[in-house]
Amino acid sequence: MIVIQVKALYVFAENNCLLGPISFEIQSGGVLIVMGETGAGKSLIIQAILGTLPEPLCAEGEIFVNGRRIDDLAHAERTNLWGREIACLPQEPWCALNPLMASWRQVAETYRYVANRASRAARSETEKRFLALGLNSAEPRLPGQLSGGMAQRVAFAAATAGQAPILLADEPTKGLDSDRQARVLNLFEHERSIGGALLTVTHDASVAKALDGDIIVLRQGQVVERGQTENVLVNPKADYTKSLLAADPAAWPKAPTVEHGEILLIAENIAVGRGSQILVDEFSLTLHAGERVAICGPSGIGKSTLLDTFAGSIKPIRGYIKRAEELELYSVQKLYQDPPTAFPKYISLGRNLRDVANLHRVPWERVLAYLDALSLHQNLLQRRADEVSGGELQRLSIARALTINPKVLLADEPTSRLDPITQKDTLDLIARISSTESIAVVLVTHSTEIAKKWTDNIVDLAN
Repeated sequence: MIVIQVKALYVFAENNCLLGPISFEIQSGGVLIVMGETGAGKSLIIQAILGTLPEPLCAEGEIFVNGRRIDDLAHAERTNLWGREIACLPQEPWCALNPLMASWRQVAETYRYVANRASRAARSETEKRFLALGLNSAEPRLPGQLSGGMAQRVAFAAATAGQAPILLADEPTKGLDSDRQARVLNLFEHERSIGGALLTVTHDASVAKALDGDIIVLRQGQVVERGQTENVLVNPKADYTKSLLAADPAAWPKAPTVEHGEILLIAENIAVGRGSQILVDEFSLTLHAGERVAICGPSGIGKSTLLDTFAGSIKPIRGYIKRAEELELYSVQKLYQDPPTAFPKYISLGRNLRDVANLHRVPWERVLAYLDALSLHQNLLQRRADEVSGGELQRLSIARALTINPKVLLADEPTSRLDPITQKDTLDLIARISSTESIAVVLVTHSTEIAKKWTDNIVDLAN
């Protein structure tokens, strides 16, 4: 039985075609995986199905759910499908969760009011789901108190609590370590086993292989290859698909060792945490100009909290952090794990970058040079943060941070939303700039493979 069908879908920004034509169908218990470069239009497919494309984007084509055409429904009728017939796991979980409500309550409300469970049953189901996802400690916390990986799992629990037979998942495993990634994939498999259909966007070939099913590979809004997942990933026909798979971090060359300069920051036996909860204890680090350090560990272990402490956003619970006297406050720049929260909502990206350039008396040509180096088109500057892809916004945040000549760059999963090719190019660029401009970089990543290829100095918080 076909549960979702898309015919000749296009997405336009005024007269500019961003995506299309795209056609596909998914059977009950089936999977469709969408892979491709950052900005290719993968997330636009999900937004078009839901009817959540931001202005000025618009869609053309036909969309059917369980044989019923939904693209021409009134907005109220279409939103009534959310959570009941179609559920969505968004790329930015923090934006999808209520910042003022405890995590468990958000999931319990879905069980209560969408799945129509009694209050006690809703709480019981929530506890079971949190246990299955390794989220026991997250129950009383607000979304802002969660790590990126934990927020991702809470959003997954909320999205699936209504038991909608169709799940649209946008980068569902980004920011998760391998163990927690496996848990989410097992839950997907369970949904399929009871007849659920899955459409997922991912950059990770290992996730695509684990899910199996059918696959579409996109480039610049066009389908370059499609077929059964195993056939496409094992024997790709299109050159772009081949290059996408070849850019897996396991195939990267080892980064050369670099010379270090003067000491910029010292952390001595610090304990860091949120509130009174200690996440990392007795941590020490001496950071030199031009040095690259990678911090690894599972989701929720305290990687982002360490960066916030280095940045001065929070104070260590114990120990001390000392900065070099010449290090200005703005000389330490942080790349946030959740880029949308780091950009103003209601002004254009160009206005934001110009404001930063003017404030720090940086020539606009320097900003444009970084955009070009990061393969970002200048026409993106006319849009707001919610009108570009997560990968584009991630690279824009890198360009903005580098614009003001930082001495220390704290990079929290800076390429988690990027396809393998763009990810490699971006990390190569950061490494080159770190070396030529003597910028110290602390990279937080859940991928030990990326850490090993990018630097010799690795701190694994799990050990």
